[in-house]
Amino acid sequence: MKILLTGVTGYIARRLLPVLLQNGHEVVCCVRDKNRFNTKSYATGKLSVIEADFLKKDSLESIPNDIDVAFYLIHSMSTQTGDFESMEQVCATNFRERIQNTHARQVIYLSGIVNEAELSKHLSSRKNVESILTDSTFALTTLKAGIIVGSGSASFEIIRDLVEKLPVMVTPRWLETKSQPIAIRNVIEFLTGVIGNTETYNKSYDIGGPDILSYKEMLLRFAAIRGLKRRIIIVPVMTPKISSYWLYFVTATSFALAKNLVNSMKVEVICSSNNLTSLLGISLIDYDTSIKLAFGKIEQNQVVSSWKDAQTSDLLQKGISQFIQIPVNGCYKDIRKTEVKNIGTSVNKIWSIGGKTGWYYGNWLWELRGFIDRLAGGVGMRRGRKSTTEISAGDALDFWRVLYADRDEKRLLLYAEMKLPGEAWLEFKIDENNILTQTATFRPLGLAGRLYWYAVLPFHGFIFNGMIKKIAS
Repeated sequence: MKILLTGVTGYIARRLLPVLLQNGHEVVCCVRDKNRFNTKSYATGKLSVIEADFLKKDSLESIPNDIDVAFYLIHSMSTQTGDFESMEQVCATNFRERIQNTHARQVIYLSGIVNEAELSKHLSSRKNVESILTDSTFALTTLKAGIIVGSGSASFEIIRDLVEKLPVMVTPRWLETKSQPIAIRNVIEFLTGVIGNTETYNKSYDIGGPDILSYKEMLLRFAAIRGLKRRIIIVPVMTPKISSYWLYFVTATSFALAKNLVNSMKVEVICSSNNLTSLLGISLIDYDTSIKLAFGKIEQNQVVSSWKDAQTSDLLQKGISQFIQIPVNGCYKDIRKTEVKNIGTSVNKIWSIGGKTGWYYGNWLWELRGFIDRLAGGVGMRRGRKSTTEISAGDALDFWRVLYADRDEKRLLLYAEMKLPGEAWLEFKIDENNILTQTATFRPLGLAGRLYWYAVLPFHGFIFNGMIKKIAS
């Protein structure tokens, strides 16, 4: 079948894509910015990429008419700017109107479980999107999931942060809310299982694992699997706003996402019974096993996708291509050059920078800068990176975003996503003469930006000089 896949740079779609290709489907990947999608990761001739922004109706003309099935995997809950409910409504409407003019017989939509009378803004928006897609000429199959557990998933990483960082947790009442977590492997099985299955046309199914657990139980069982003793104290006086700040400072999530998560976590997400599991012959994976499988992928450095890479930022909304060209005028630069001893070793060091590896010199200063950024409402250093050795455009890297990464060219370009009175780039490039050039560029915004540059200049001299020496040695 010819399948249109939306949300390709998101957590779910990046897991789904290789499975679709392995199953012999022709896949048209719909992305907002081609620079964020690395086609080299998929060795197949049945993959094509088109650019389309579902907020802009005219851009959807690039979607081919001869598609058979379309996956709708778009959401805006983690957006840093704008009203995500309005954005999701516009995207769904534009998608529906364009797909109705193609040959698509089926649309598959991954939503959230919405069985409670009172819903959060996030779940209400998900329900509204389903209503928009239902009012169409194509057959809609809706799969509704709650907590998705897998390496790199938001739920897994947030639970991991809480358990591994806090021996004692003073938590809000919503930790007693019940949920039905599902392994990412089962989610992908459900998504692929309903393709072209006429029995699932115009139907909606809740999908979940075999366990119904409170968030407290999930934390404690996670701790037990990791061999950690943890104590959780639930207090009734923690407001949603305090809870959001609690999640924001302890975990790698943004405040916007933390706020939406807290509101959703107050709502029980338990599946209504249906026959889809037996219809598709799927064996459900329990919570404990899903945690162990996730850590297996992490230990093997095989994390395919991470929710942190999909976090919507101003940079990603505008498109990476607008930031790749480093400005020249009105900028401050810190340029350092040195000869490398071994090109392969130095390239590997550049490609491993950040995350658990660190920044090779003055790591405590990098951590301090990240802490200050968190206090200012920024992303801080906690996003890390999903792979210790591989990196591609669009990936999150601590408080940077990868703009360009090409091993053959021996060039890595990063853009700062921390709170700054200006814009910053950091570039590493090794030329044909074995000379490593490390360039930090800062374009200040007003007087505050200029004062900031001179304030951090002494630290730059210390950090950047030590970093380039370590990479070149």
